[in-house]
Amino acid sequence: MSLSTAAARNLATTTKTRPQSQEITDRWLLRVLPWVEARGGAYRVNRRACPLAGDGLVGCTRIGSWYRVVPSELSEVLSGFADDDVLSALADRFQQNEFAAGDEIPAGALSVVAHGKVGRYGTGAYGDPVVLDVLGEGGHFGSEALLGREPAYSVRALTPVTVLVLPRATPLPDALAEHLARERPAVNKKGEAEVAVASGHDGETALPGTFVDYDLRPREYQLSVAQTILRTHTRVTDLYNEPMSQAEEQLRLTIEALRERQEHELVNNPGFGLLHNVDPSQRIHTATGPPTPDDLDDLLCRRRKTQAFLAHPRAIAAFGRQCSRMRLDPPSVEVDGTAHASWRGVPILPCDKIPVRDDRVTAIIALRTGEENQGVVGLRQTGLPDEHEPGLSVRFMGIDETAIASYLVTTYYSAAVLVPDALGVLDGVQV
Repeated sequence: MSLSTAAARNLATTTKTRPQSQEITDRWLLRVLPWVEARGGAYRVNRRACPLAGDGLVGCTRIGSWYRVVPSELSEVLSGFADDDVLSALADRFQQNEFAAGDEIPAGALSVVAHGKVGRYGTGAYGDPVVLDVLGEGGHFGSEALLGREPAYSVRALTPVTVLVLPRATPLPDALAEHLARERPAVNKKGEAEVAVASGHDGETALPGTFVDYDLRPREYQLSVAQTILRTHTRVTDLYNEPMSQAEEQLRLTIEALRERQEHELVNNPGFGLLHNVDPSQRIHTATGPPTPDDLDDLLCRRRKTQAFLAHPRAIAAFGRQCSRMRLDPPSVEVDGTAHASWRGVPILPCDKIPVRDDRVTAIIALRTGEENQGVVGLRQTGLPDEHEPGLSVRFMGIDETAIASYLVTTYYSAAVLVPDALGVLDGVQV
C-alpha cells in the first residue's frame, strides 16, 4: 500500500553519535593536581635532613599460618640500627600470639601487628579513657620496654589479631643496647635536624650558631610513560571520512584510554603512586570499619589546608550512610561547576582507580596540592615533538606494505609528594 520504512531509510541521512566509551570517567585526580614542568625528564625533591629513622611500618612475611618479622625493617623501631646479624637474631626471638576481638593485649614488650587491627588507649586529664590511635598490619607498640620503661597506655584487639611479641626478658646485644642509650641528635617535631634559635633572652646573651642541613640523598622522580600504536587502514580514512573523521575519532578514544591509564598509575604505581608513597605517620586506620565523620576528622587534623579527599564511589556512599545514621547532612561543595559531597568544607571527589579489595575494603586519600603549599604535584614535560595536548604527543610512523597507517601516541607523567604531611590515607575502609 506504501513505501516501507526499511526501503525509505536507504534515501535518508542517519542521525548518529560520535563513538562512545564506557571507560571514560571524570578523572578528578588529573583535574585537581597542579602540573609542574619536569625538564630533563626528572624532578628532584630537596628536603631538610632527618637524622633519625621514623616509626614506620614493620613488615612481616607469612608461611602458612605463621608470621615472621622482616629483620631489616626492625631498624624502624630501633632508631636506625642496621647490624643485619643482630636484627636477624632478634627477629627469630619474636613469638606469635593470637587474640580475639575485644581482648586486652599486654603492652609491656615490643610487639608487631602481623594481621588484624588494634587500638591504643590512654587516660585523659580527668581519668577518662581516650583513644590514642588505631594500628593495622605492620604497626608496632611497646618499644618503651627496650629502654626499661613502662608504657603509659593499654592495647585492645579491635578484630581477631595476630601479634608478634619480643619477650621482655630477651637480652639485648651490647652494640644494640649502646645504640639505644646513645644521645640522639636534636630534631623538631617532624624529625628534621633542629635549627637552634634563642628567644626571650635579655642582656648580652651568647646566641647559638646554627645552619639548615639538607638531605644528602634527595629523591628524584623520573617521568613515567604510557604509549600505544594506533593503526588505521588508509581505505577507511579515504572512503569513510564523512561526516566524521575516522582518524580523529580513533585518536580521541585512544587518548581517553591513555588518560585513564595515567590516572590509574598516579594512584596505584608502586614507584610514584599516591597509595604507595604515604608516610607511615600519615597512614591511619578506621576505628570501626565503615568510614565515619570521626575517621575523616582524624585524617584532616594530620595536615594543614587539606584541599580534597579522593574516594571510590562506593566509599563515598558508605560515608553517606554513616552520616545518615548520625543524622548529619554535610553541605555539598562545588568544584568546577559540579556539586560534590564534602566534610568540613573539603570536597570528596570520586576516583574509581582506588581499588576495592575482594573483602570490600578500600582507602580514602586526602591531599594538599601545589608547590607553593608544599603539597602534591603532577609532573609532565610539554613542548614535545608533534605535541597534540600538553604532555601528550602523536607521531606519524608511516604506512606499511598493507596500507595501514601507524601513529605513536605517548604521554609522560609522574607525581611527587613534596613533604610527608601533604598526603594522607585512611586505610581499612569497609564499603
